[in-house]
Amino acid sequence: MKTAIGRLRTIGMIEGVSFLLLLGVAMPMKYLAGQPLAVKVVGWLHGVLFVAFCYALMRAKVEHDWGVKQTAIPFIASLIPFGPFVIDKRLKALEDDAA
Repeated sequence: MKTAIGRLRTIGMIEGVSFLLLLGVAMPMKYLAGQPLAVKVVGWLHGVLFVAFCYALMRAKVEHDWGVKQTAIPFIASLIPFGPFVIDKRLKALEDDAA
């Protein structure tokens, strides 16, 4: 968490877990068990984490002078289940190169 990319990676992992919890736990609880509060709570948390991810992505873009493509790839990955975990290896390599 010492670098912009490190913060992006950490927030990305947490946001990715929240997305999986939303899709795999909260939504089934809402539609199969009639518990809409689960989606409200987990959805709100996921939304906050997604905004934090976008902020961290913009900070990394500015600090490392990333182009549109290099910025778009992590953003698009964050919209896909398991995407943040897949993109983490690439972000780690960028973090190591920047150090």
